[in-house]
Amino acid sequence: MTADLYRKIEVSKNDVVNIATFKDSKILDEGALDELNVELVRLINDRAGIELLLDFHNVEFMSSAMLGLLGKIHRKVGGLKGKLKMCSIRPQIYEVFKLTNLNKLFSIHKDEAEALAAFAK
Repeated sequence: MTADLYRKIEVSKNDVVNIATFKDSKILDEGALDELNVELVRLINDRAGIELLLDFHNVEFMSSAMLGLLGKIHRKVGGLKGKLKMCSIRPQIYEVFKLTNLNKLFSIHKDEAEALAAFAK
């Protein structure tokens, strides 16, 4: 995948799982969210059965609006009968997921290896 397609995420593939690693440590402003939305939708691109892992290991801060974007991506992947998992979310960000009960909606894993193993189940 060419670098000019993705400025906010780094995309790789492990067997059938597409891994999108967020590049920015802070995902706060509306412009960054808009760009992330475009890039994630481009990655999903109506691919039925897509398996997508969102890796947050670089992310130190994110706005609450990012939660809305994640919900949208979750619905889009689900609509395509795909699987979405997340990993490497820092404890202070995970607290926000817990406060909003999104930790029950999303499949969140400690690290990439654990998340990839969960796709196989």
